[in-house]
Amino acid sequence: MTTLQEGRVVIIGSGLIGCSWAMVFASGGYQVKLYDIVQEQVTKALEKISKQMKELEKIGMLKGTLNAKQQLSLISGCTDLKAAVEGAIYIQECTPENLELKKKIFGQLDLLVSNNVILASSTSCLLPTKLFTGLKHVKQCIVAHPVNPPYYVPLVELVPHPETDPCTLEKTYVLMKKIGQSPVRLTKEIDGFVLNRLQYAIISEAWRLAGDGIISPVDLDLVMSDGLGMRYAFMGPLETMHLNAEGLHNYCERYREGIVRVLKSFGPVPDFAGATEDKIYAAMSKETPADAEHLNARRHWRDNCLVRLAKLKREIKSEDLHKH
Repeated sequence: MTTLQEGRVVIIGSGLIGCSWAMVFASGGYQVKLYDIVQEQVTKALEKISKQMKELEKIGMLKGTLNAKQQLSLISGCTDLKAAVEGAIYIQECTPENLELKKKIFGQLDLLVSNNVILASSTSCLLPTKLFTGLKHVKQCIVAHPVNPPYYVPLVELVPHPETDPCTLEKTYVLMKKIGQSPVRLTKEIDGFVLNRLQYAIISEAWRLAGDGIISPVDLDLVMSDGLGMRYAFMGPLETMHLNAEGLHNYCERYREGIVRVLKSFGPVPDFAGATEDKIYAAMSKETPADAEHLNARRHWRDNCLVRLAKLKREIKSEDLHKH
């Protein structure tokens, strides 16, 4: 049962990620202040959130137990940063992926916040040492990197600065669990964090295979969506190894030589340009033309699939809990 939570959450930036975060926190019963510098942007964002929540409620896919009207009543907009952060327990920054802009925002927040608010960034690639070093409240700073779109994909990577207080990491972890996300803790920062390092490893080999003419770009995507992706939706690569033999030791014993041999045959890191880029672009554009109308329609289809997959995963988890 979702109950109204104490304390207010602030979202800095009203773009796609900011709106998604606002919806996630409201679904968990938190009061949300959505901040942006221009009133028009805030108004548009609130309208978009209202439309989305009502649509989700209509198809029975709204998160949390509060209805859309109750959740929407928890979200309000603001264009005054000082007023927005007053009384906040948690601030999630969602501005564009620009180091100077993000540093400026955290510099402003550093002058305004108390010693017990958590300052989190949604950055997907900027390291905590680049963002938070030198801030007075560095102990309260953390990267909480969501997967796009956070409302449908629950993973959040928590990446501490070397000076982040362990309490900040723990409190953020607990908060993310409370609002229905799936947080993972990194022990220290690393370029690309974990999700993008795994994603880039796949993209890199996909690019080489398509570029070398081993497989068409469309069939390459099918290998993931109707092959690896089917099981990766429910378990990770390490558990897959464990189950694909009589435990992990047995898997390594059977397959380590083959794995090492294949990995040694991988080509150099691609430059993601030139003839291969044109070839993959042509294949992707044939399936989904690269204009706003077609791309948005396909994104809408993807998000609907993610909603249904999330629902299925919740049902499976619930059944598993009842069995044990």
